[in-house]
Amino acid sequence: TMRHINEQGLALIKEFEGCRLGAYLCPAGVPTIGYGHTRSAAMGQVISETEADALLREDLREAEEAVDRLVAVPINENQFSALTSFVFNIGSGAFERSTLLSMVNAGAEADTVAAQFLRWNKANGQELPGLTRRRHAERALFLGQNWKLCLLKISLNQNY
Repeated sequence: TMRHINEQGLALIKEFEGCRLGAYLCPAGVPTIGYGHTRSAAMGQVISETEADALLREDLREAEEAVDRLVAVPINENQFSALTSFVFNIGSGAFERSTLLSMVNAGAEADTVAAQFLRWNKANGQELPGLTRRRHAERALFLGQNWKLCLLKISLNQNY
């Protein structure tokens, strides 16, 4: 049976994706709605929070399937969910080629694997604070820690 992201993982994604119930054009000029949903979005469309949730779960299926397919060793729910959030953000191709995945499949210690998340915080060579926060949260979830507490610590201590 297909595994699904857990509530912690879903909450993490929602925290970083942000939700807009009215359709808008993303920077690339694509109609977008809810938590970054594009496939069925049309300008002028308005949806409910419940519909936004359903679209997000639908959009996550591809990432869940990629984690299921590419991870060759047993992983727990939090690890599966952290990896699903990661793949949803970076894409399955990048995940497939990542050192992070090789380490998971080689049975590396969870701490060693988790440290790899933090390397994925750049876009076009520039570090993005939002991505750094997301990677810290995914790392915490992967280790079974409270990711919200992790983010709070980061915001209280800006020089992490």
